[in-house]
Amino acid sequence: MSELMFSPIEVGGVCLRNRVVVPGHTTNFAEHNLPTRRHAAYLGERARGGAGLIITEAIRVHPTSAGRHLSLGSFDDASVPAYAQLVEAVHEHGAAFFAQIMHAGRQANGEATRTAAWSASALPWSPSADIPHAMGHTDIDTVVAGFGAAARRMAAAGFDGVEVHAGHGHLLQQFLSPATNLRDDEYGGDADRRLRLTREVLTRVRAAAPGLPIGLRVSADEFLDGGLRPDDVIEIVGRLSGEFALAYVHVSHSAYQASYSLSTQMADMSFGHAPFREHAAMFKKALPHLPVVAVCRLDSLAEAAELLDAGEADLVALARPHIADPHLVRKAREGLPARGCLACNQGCIARVEKSLPITCVVNPEVGVEDQWNDAWQALSSPRRRRVIVVGGGPAGLQAALSAARAGDRVTLVERAETLGGQLATAAAMSHRARLGLLIRDLERDLRSHDVEIRVGTEVDTVSILAGGWDDVIVATGSVPRRHDFGAGVPVLTSVEAAEQVAARKDVAGLRFALWDDDGDWTSASIAEGLALLGADVHIVTPTPSLHARITTYSRLALTPRLRELRVHAHLMRTLAVSGRGRVVLTDTLSGDSDSLTDVFAVVDLGRPRARDELYRELERMPDGPRVHVVGDANSPRTALEAVFEGRIAGAFLGDAETSAARAVVAGH
Repeated sequence: MSELMFSPIEVGGVCLRNRVVVPGHTTNFAEHNLPTRRHAAYLGERARGGAGLIITEAIRVHPTSAGRHLSLGSFDDASVPAYAQLVEAVHEHGAAFFAQIMHAGRQANGEATRTAAWSASALPWSPSADIPHAMGHTDIDTVVAGFGAAARRMAAAGFDGVEVHAGHGHLLQQFLSPATNLRDDEYGGDADRRLRLTREVLTRVRAAAPGLPIGLRVSADEFLDGGLRPDDVIEIVGRLSGEFALAYVHVSHSAYQASYSLSTQMADMSFGHAPFREHAAMFKKALPHLPVVAVCRLDSLAEAAELLDAGEADLVALARPHIADPHLVRKAREGLPARGCLACNQGCIARVEKSLPITCVVNPEVGVEDQWNDAWQALSSPRRRRVIVVGGGPAGLQAALSAARAGDRVTLVERAETLGGQLATAAAMSHRARLGLLIRDLERDLRSHDVEIRVGTEVDTVSILAGGWDDVIVATGSVPRRHDFGAGVPVLTSVEAAEQVAARKDVAGLRFALWDDDGDWTSASIAEGLALLGADVHIVTPTPSLHARITTYSRLALTPRLRELRVHAHLMRTLAVSGRGRVVLTDTLSGDSDSLTDVFAVVDLGRPRARDELYRELERMPDGPRVHVVGDANSPRTALEAVFEGRIAGAFLGDAETSAARAVVAGH
């Protein structure tokens, strides 16, 4: 990896120790719109991990932007001490710290606060969203004053700089974009007037905090018909940088609109390698005097270094990779492997969407860094218990690793010839290969902790009791649940269908009916995989929406792919086989029926059941070892819960009453 990444750079008079940035990203750690101890521990850990610059998540400048109490805000001077604590936590570990200030505009969800969202014009961000209030001049003055007051407070809190957020479809972008600004007054009508609000904000921020450098975050491309394109945004930034001596431009993309555009903002693993790097390169070429920060789906430091070495950016921002592993920079400098971000969106933005604090599939310690650090310290004396983990899926792998880290002698047994369980099958699906990184990383770490791994090995109650184990962790997963659809069409389980996709079977021209009552990635991946192989795919679901358990940010990219592959959706339907090759679909509301003919196979994607027989048998043994059950064997869910339960079970082995265990569980 090039040393350029680790070389210092000055932005706006602030010297950064390297060119790696932790960009602003929502955590939902706030309480009453103020930062908490969780924020301090979370950001402090990433500073300790070696990042050069850390930028806060968006700090709302006015209550009309708050939406909910979990978001950050600075609405009065009483907020300064809480932000000062964040500054102390980050500066303690040598990173520079900028505060990102913003107004969300029309997408500020007012249901919690019973406030109307504000925007340039009365255009909602999605068909089901509330219509925003088209701001009057008094409203505009209020927002400008709010930006200035927030900047002044951030200076008082000790931040090294501020980043004004004029991207991601938030309020300033709503005024900048012809797609969302339909005004005909001095704040709209042409490009110069649409720029007026951002100019006024920057003027007020500079006056309120004259000692702080100002960075600007923008969306290079809105990916909207009639919206801003890269040339438009380069012109905007060029004009503003000449007027305000910007410290840098942080080049992102997208608009907050219920379309493909929004999916690019949190681009998942389907988008591939550094999918938006050309945007930063455009700005660097057009504005060579202005430091450029590149961001989005830079999955690793090695990938980010490509942009630096090519001269396409001056700094690189990695959000989700720093969620997955806060010590990216330190590990790279020491030649150690880091945990890989899956770009799955499952623990981060999917939980934000549900107004829950973020976590991470590969890093269950997110948001509970202090408690976990204390717990590992308390577990520093080896327990030396003999532990067997049954099952080599994500729950079992993580449980074995945690127990080994706590000092136990661990053996992991897996009846298949390879590790990974159902996750390995999922990783073979189209656009889902990064799931395999979790298996790779866990297996690598297990071997470095001298865990004995036995594949192709099946155990039962008798053999376990004969082994003299102190603890047994059962991670035997789940099995597909079979429905009785009737006779006349072959029925495949989700596993069997996934194996056909993974093996690239010749199914061109064959018709499949997929019964999906769960709405998760299993259905999406198999449907896409079969369709890519040329099959005629029909998804049948009793629910009123398709793939409801997939986060909006990923679904808005998935749906166009399925549409292009001509996958059919039959919503609010039941499915029954009625004779050879014939499937009857019945409307759950009206009771009306229609048919699919020439159906080659039905794929039963019904929710699975726990494979917990071993756990049940061992639990009934009064003199046997302690038994713990994790992952799908406990309750069929996702890799997020499986890894979390494995981490808890392996670390504490049921000692839930220890102070360390209580602190960790309470923190989550």
